[in-house]
Amino acid sequence: MPSPAVTPWWRNRRLIPWLVQGVTGLVVLVVVAFLVGNLVRNLTNAGLLLSWSWLDNPAGFDVSETLLPFNAELPYWRALLAGLVNTLRVVLAGLIGATVLGTLIGVAAFSSNGLLRRLARVYVELIRNIPLLLQLVFWYFVVFLSLPGGEQAIQLPGVVLAQSGLYLGAPELVNGVWQGNLRITVEFGALLTGLVVYTAAFIAEVVRGGVASVPPGQWEAARSLGLSPLQTLRRIVLPQALRVIVPGLNSQYISLAKNSSLAVACGYTDLYSVAETTLNQTGRAVEVVLILLGSYLVIDLLISALMNGVNSWVQIKER
Repeated sequence: MPSPAVTPWWRNRRLIPWLVQGVTGLVVLVVVAFLVGNLVRNLTNAGLLLSWSWLDNPAGFDVSETLLPFNAELPYWRALLAGLVNTLRVVLAGLIGATVLGTLIGVAAFSSNGLLRRLARVYVELIRNIPLLLQLVFWYFVVFLSLPGGEQAIQLPGVVLAQSGLYLGAPELVNGVWQGNLRITVEFGALLTGLVVYTAAFIAEVVRGGVASVPPGQWEAARSLGLSPLQTLRRIVLPQALRVIVPGLNSQYISLAKNSSLAVACGYTDLYSVAETTLNQTGRAVEVVLILLGSYLVIDLLISALMNGVNSWVQIKER
Protein backbone atom coordinates (compact mmCIF):
# COMPACT_ATOMS: atom_id res chain seq x y z
CA MET A 1 0.00 0.00 0.00
CA PRO A 2 1.58 3.30 -1.04
CA SER A 3 2.41 5.74 1.75
CA PRO A 4 0.46 9.02 1.82
CA ALA A 5 2.12 11.95 0.10
CA VAL A 6 3.95 14.30 2.44
CA THR A 7 3.07 17.96 1.95
CA PRO A 8 6.19 20.14 1.56
CA TRP A 9 6.59 22.67 4.36
CA TRP A 10 6.32 25.61 1.97
CA ARG A 11 2.81 24.40 1.00
CA ASN A 12 1.61 23.68 4.52
CA ARG A 13 -1.24 26.13 5.13
CA ARG A 14 -1.03 25.68 8.89
CA LEU A 15 2.72 26.11 9.13
CA ILE A 16 3.20 29.07 6.78
CA PRO A 17 1.26 31.65 8.89
CA TRP A 18 3.28 30.74 11.96
CA LEU A 19 6.53 30.99 10.02
CA VAL A 20 5.56 34.40 8.65
CA GLN A 21 4.69 35.68 12.12
CA GLY A 22 7.88 34.26 13.58
CA VAL A 23 10.09 35.81 10.89
CA THR A 24 8.27 39.14 11.18
CA GLY A 25 8.67 39.15 14.95
CA LEU A 26 12.36 38.32 14.64
CA VAL A 27 12.91 41.16 12.17
CA VAL A 28 11.11 43.61 14.47
CA LEU A 29 13.22 42.51 17.44
CA VAL A 30 16.43 42.90 15.44
CA VAL A 31 15.44 46.40 14.29
CA VAL A 32 14.45 47.46 17.80
CA ALA A 33 17.67 46.03 19.27
CA PHE A 34 19.70 47.90 16.65
CA LEU A 35 17.94 51.20 17.33
CA VAL A 36 18.21 50.84 21.11
CA GLY A 37 21.85 49.82 20.88
CA ASN A 38 22.63 52.75 18.60
CA LEU A 39 20.86 55.12 21.00
CA VAL A 40 22.79 53.81 24.01
CA ARG A 41 26.13 54.08 22.15
CA ASN A 42 25.43 57.66 21.08
CA LEU A 43 24.36 58.66 24.58
CA THR A 44 27.44 57.01 26.05
CA ASN A 45 29.74 58.82 23.62
CA ALA A 46 28.08 62.11 24.53
CA GLY A 47 28.28 61.39 28.25
CA LEU A 48 24.48 61.31 28.57
CA LEU A 49 23.66 57.92 30.01
CA LEU A 50 20.02 57.22 30.73
CA SER A 51 19.14 58.02 34.33
CA TRP A 52 15.87 57.96 36.21
CA SER A 53 17.03 59.20 39.61
CA TRP A 54 15.88 62.75 38.78
CA LEU A 55 12.28 61.56 39.03
CA ASP A 56 12.60 61.66 42.82
CA ASN A 57 13.76 65.30 42.89
CA PRO A 58 11.26 68.02 43.88
CA ALA A 59 9.44 69.31 40.82
CA GLY A 60 9.57 72.96 41.83
CA PHE A 61 6.40 73.87 39.92
CA ASP A 62 2.68 73.59 40.48
CA VAL A 63 0.06 71.85 38.37
CA SER A 64 -2.79 74.32 38.07
CA GLU A 65 -5.54 71.71 37.69
CA THR A 66 -5.36 68.13 38.88
CA LEU A 67 -7.48 65.47 40.53
CA LEU A 68 -4.43 64.34 42.51
CA PRO A 69 -3.11 66.44 45.41
CA PHE A 70 0.08 68.09 44.21
CA ASN A 71 2.45 70.91 45.17
CA ALA A 72 5.87 72.11 44.09
CA GLU A 73 7.65 70.10 46.82
CA LEU A 74 6.50 66.76 45.45
CA PRO A 75 8.78 64.83 43.03
CA TYR A 76 8.73 64.89 39.24
CA TRP A 77 7.15 61.46 38.98
CA ARG A 78 4.16 62.72 40.95
CA ALA A 79 3.85 65.71 38.62
CA LEU A 80 3.92 63.43 35.57
CA LEU A 81 1.34 61.17 37.19
CA ALA A 82 -0.90 64.19 37.82
CA GLY A 83 -0.54 65.15 34.15
CA LEU A 84 -1.37 61.59 33.09
CA VAL A 85 -4.53 61.61 35.22
CA ASN A 86 -5.55 64.90 33.58
CA THR A 87 -5.00 63.35 30.15
CA LEU A 88 -7.06 60.28 31.03
CA ARG A 89 -9.77 62.54 32.41
CA VAL A 90 -10.22 64.48 29.19
CA VAL A 91 -9.82 61.38 27.01
CA LEU A 92 -12.54 59.42 28.82
CA ALA A 93 -14.93 62.37 28.84
CA GLY A 94 -14.13 63.06 25.20
CA LEU A 95 -14.78 59.47 24.13
CA ILE A 96 -18.21 59.48 25.74
CA GLY A 97 -19.18 62.91 24.42
CA ALA A 98 -17.90 62.32 20.89
CA THR A 99 -19.63 58.93 20.68
CA VAL A 100 -23.00 60.34 21.73
CA LEU A 101 -22.80 63.42 19.49
CA GLY A 102 -21.35 61.54 16.52
CA THR A 103 -24.02 58.84 16.73
CA LEU A 104 -26.81 61.41 16.81
CA ILE A 105 -25.41 63.25 13.80
CA GLY A 106 -24.77 60.03 11.90
CA VAL A 107 -28.33 58.86 12.47
CA ALA A 108 -29.65 62.32 11.55
CA ALA A 109 -28.25 61.78 8.05
CA PHE A 110 -31.11 59.28 7.49
CA SER A 111 -33.84 61.49 8.93
CA SER A 112 -37.00 62.05 6.92
CA ASN A 113 -36.59 65.75 7.74
CA GLY A 114 -34.67 67.32 4.86
CA LEU A 115 -33.44 70.26 6.94
CA LEU A 116 -32.02 67.94 9.61
CA ARG A 117 -30.23 65.86 6.96
CA ARG A 118 -28.65 68.96 5.44
CA LEU A 119 -27.58 70.33 8.81
CA ALA A 120 -25.88 67.02 9.65
CA ARG A 121 -24.05 67.10 6.29
CA VAL A 122 -22.95 70.71 6.76
CA TYR A 123 -21.70 69.94 10.26
CA VAL A 124 -19.56 67.04 9.09
CA GLU A 125 -18.08 68.86 6.10
CA LEU A 126 -17.41 72.05 8.07
CA ILE A 127 -15.85 70.57 11.19
CA ARG A 128 -13.65 67.87 9.71
CA ASN A 129 -12.09 70.27 7.18
CA ILE A 130 -10.87 72.78 9.79
CA PRO A 131 -7.66 71.85 11.66
CA LEU A 132 -8.26 70.81 15.25
CA LEU A 133 -5.65 73.25 16.57
CA LEU A 134 -7.55 76.20 15.09
CA GLN A 135 -10.80 74.91 16.55
CA LEU A 136 -9.25 74.64 20.02
CA VAL A 137 -7.96 78.20 19.76
CA PHE A 138 -11.44 79.32 18.69
CA TRP A 139 -13.23 77.59 21.55
CA TYR A 140 -10.74 78.85 24.16
CA PHE A 141 -10.09 82.45 23.15
CA VAL A 142 -13.24 83.37 21.21
CA VAL A 143 -15.91 81.45 23.11
CA PHE A 144 -14.91 80.57 26.68
CA LEU A 145 -12.70 83.56 27.50
CA SER A 146 -15.41 85.85 26.13
CA LEU A 147 -17.97 84.67 28.67
CA PRO A 148 -19.14 87.29 31.16
CA GLY A 149 -18.02 87.15 34.77
CA GLY A 150 -19.37 88.21 38.13
CA GLU A 151 -23.05 89.06 38.24
CA GLN A 152 -23.25 89.07 34.42
CA ALA A 153 -22.42 85.35 34.25
CA ILE A 154 -24.93 82.99 32.65
CA GLN A 155 -27.02 81.70 35.55
CA LEU A 156 -29.33 78.70 35.45
CA PRO A 157 -30.89 76.71 38.31
CA GLY A 158 -27.93 75.04 40.03
CA VAL A 159 -25.54 75.98 37.22
CA VAL A 160 -23.43 79.06 36.50
CA LEU A 161 -21.32 79.52 33.36
CA ALA A 162 -18.75 82.28 33.80
CA GLN A 163 -15.40 83.32 32.38
CA SER A 164 -13.69 81.47 35.22
CA GLY A 165 -15.45 78.18 34.52
CA LEU A 166 -18.62 76.13 34.88
CA TYR A 167 -19.94 75.88 38.44
CA LEU A 168 -22.31 73.14 39.56
CA GLY A 169 -24.05 72.44 42.84
CA ALA A 170 -25.60 75.61 44.30
CA PRO A 171 -22.96 78.10 43.13
CA GLU A 172 -22.65 81.39 45.00
CA LEU A 173 -21.00 84.71 44.23
CA VAL A 174 -18.53 85.52 47.04
CA ASN A 175 -16.63 88.81 46.82
CA GLY A 176 -17.11 88.90 43.06
CA VAL A 177 -15.87 85.30 42.60
CA TRP A 178 -18.16 82.37 41.85
CA GLN A 179 -17.84 79.31 44.08
CA GLY A 180 -19.58 75.95 43.82
CA ASN A 181 -19.38 72.32 44.86
CA LEU A 182 -17.93 71.41 41.46
CA ARG A 183 -15.96 73.64 39.11
CA ILE A 184 -14.95 72.83 35.54
CA THR A 185 -12.27 75.22 34.33
CA VAL A 186 -12.48 76.99 30.99
CA GLU A 187 -9.23 75.27 29.93
CA PHE A 188 -10.71 71.83 30.44
CA GLY A 189 -14.04 72.91 28.95
CA ALA A 190 -12.48 74.36 25.80
CA LEU A 191 -10.28 71.31 25.24
CA LEU A 192 -13.13 68.88 25.84
CA THR A 193 -15.52 70.83 23.61
CA GLY A 194 -12.98 70.98 20.80
CA LEU A 195 -12.17 67.28 20.97
CA VAL A 196 -15.82 66.24 21.15
CA VAL A 197 -16.99 68.50 18.31
CA TYR A 198 -14.06 67.56 16.06
CA THR A 199 -14.08 63.81 16.66
CA ALA A 200 -17.88 63.61 16.46
CA ALA A 201 -17.73 64.70 12.81
CA PHE A 202 -15.61 61.66 11.94
CA ILE A 203 -17.66 59.31 14.13
CA ALA A 204 -20.80 60.55 12.38
CA GLU A 205 -19.38 59.38 9.05
CA VAL A 206 -18.52 56.01 10.58
CA VAL A 207 -22.05 55.64 11.92
CA ARG A 208 -23.57 56.78 8.62
CA GLY A 209 -21.51 54.21 6.71
CA GLY A 210 -22.52 51.46 9.14
CA VAL A 211 -26.21 52.26 8.88
CA ALA A 212 -25.96 52.50 5.09
CA SER A 213 -24.43 49.00 4.99
CA VAL A 214 -27.70 47.45 6.21
CA PRO A 215 -29.70 46.20 3.18
CA PRO A 216 -32.77 48.33 2.33
CA GLY A 217 -34.88 45.17 2.61
CA GLN A 218 -34.38 45.26 6.38
CA TRP A 219 -36.00 48.70 6.56
CA GLU A 220 -38.86 47.58 4.34
CA ALA A 221 -39.45 44.44 6.39
CA ALA A 222 -39.55 46.49 9.58
CA ARG A 223 -42.08 48.90 8.08
CA SER A 224 -44.24 45.97 6.98
CA LEU A 225 -44.26 44.75 10.58
CA GLY A 226 -45.53 48.14 11.74
CA LEU A 227 -42.33 49.24 13.50
CA SER A 228 -41.73 52.96 13.85
CA PRO A 229 -38.53 54.48 12.38
CA LEU A 230 -37.01 54.69 15.88
CA GLN A 231 -37.91 51.07 16.66
CA THR A 232 -36.50 49.99 13.31
CA LEU A 233 -33.25 51.78 14.00
CA ARG A 234 -32.89 50.48 17.54
CA ARG A 235 -34.01 46.87 17.07
CA ILE A 236 -33.16 46.05 13.46
CA VAL A 237 -30.61 48.41 11.92
CA LEU A 238 -28.13 49.33 14.66
CA PRO A 239 -27.50 45.73 15.84
CA GLN A 240 -26.46 44.87 12.26
CA ALA A 241 -24.63 48.13 11.65
CA LEU A 242 -22.45 47.77 14.75
CA ARG A 243 -20.25 45.16 13.10
CA VAL A 244 -19.28 47.83 10.55
CA ILE A 245 -19.25 50.78 12.96
CA VAL A 246 -17.06 49.38 15.76
CA PRO A 247 -13.84 48.86 13.71
CA GLY A 248 -14.09 52.45 12.47
CA LEU A 249 -14.63 53.75 16.00
CA ASN A 250 -11.36 52.14 17.09
CA SER A 251 -9.24 54.43 14.93
CA GLN A 252 -11.28 57.52 15.87
CA TYR A 253 -10.92 56.79 19.59
CA ILE A 254 -7.17 56.40 19.23
CA SER A 255 -7.00 59.65 17.27
CA LEU A 256 -8.88 61.46 20.05
CA ALA A 257 -6.41 60.17 22.65
CA LYS A 258 -3.46 61.40 20.58
CA ASN A 259 -5.14 64.72 19.77
CA SER A 260 -5.51 65.41 23.48
CA SER A 261 -1.81 66.33 23.46
CA LEU A 262 -2.89 69.64 21.83
CA ALA A 263 -4.13 70.72 25.26
CA VAL A 264 -1.31 73.25 25.39
CA ALA A 265 -3.37 75.41 22.99
CA CYS A 266 -5.95 75.83 25.77
CA GLY A 267 -3.53 76.05 28.68
CA TYR A 268 -4.73 72.74 30.11
CA THR A 269 -2.07 70.92 32.14
CA ASP A 270 -2.10 67.46 30.59
CA LEU A 271 0.73 64.94 30.46
CA TYR A 272 2.42 66.64 27.50
CA SER A 273 2.34 70.04 29.20
CA VAL A 274 3.81 68.69 32.44
CA ALA A 275 6.44 66.72 30.50
CA GLU A 276 7.47 69.84 28.59
CA THR A 277 7.99 71.77 31.83
CA THR A 278 9.90 68.82 33.28
CA LEU A 279 12.16 68.65 30.23
CA ASN A 280 12.94 72.38 30.42
CA GLN A 281 13.91 72.13 34.08
CA THR A 282 15.86 68.87 34.03
CA GLY A 283 17.26 68.71 30.51
CA ARG A 284 16.49 64.96 30.44
CA ALA A 285 15.11 65.06 26.90
CA VAL A 286 15.50 61.36 26.07
CA GLU A 287 13.93 60.12 29.29
CA VAL A 288 11.01 62.55 29.10
CA VAL A 289 10.31 61.66 25.47
CA LEU A 290 10.42 57.95 26.34
CA ILE A 291 7.89 58.54 29.13
CA LEU A 292 5.60 60.38 26.70
CA LEU A 293 5.94 57.71 24.03
CA GLY A 294 5.30 54.90 26.50
CA SER A 295 2.32 56.62 28.11
CA TYR A 296 0.47 57.39 24.88
CA LEU A 297 1.34 53.97 23.49
CA VAL A 298 -0.19 52.25 26.52
CA ILE A 299 -3.32 54.41 26.32
CA ASP A 300 -3.77 53.65 22.62
CA LEU A 301 -3.13 49.93 23.10
CA LEU A 302 -5.71 49.78 25.89
CA ILE A 303 -8.28 51.50 23.68
CA SER A 304 -7.45 49.16 20.81
CA ALA A 305 -7.70 46.06 23.02
CA LEU A 306 -11.06 47.19 24.42
CA MET A 307 -12.48 47.95 20.98
CA ASN A 308 -11.21 44.63 19.60
CA GLY A 309 -13.12 42.90 22.38
CA VAL A 310 -16.26 44.89 21.59
CA ASN A 311 -15.80 44.10 17.89
CA SER A 312 -15.68 40.36 18.62
CA TRP A 313 -18.81 40.68 20.74
CA VAL A 314 -20.93 42.51 18.12
CA GLN A 315 -20.01 40.29 15.19
CA ILE A 316 -22.82 38.12 13.88
CA LYS A 317 -21.97 34.50 14.65
CA GLU A 318 -23.31 31.71 12.49
CA ARG A 319 -24.97 28.78 14.22
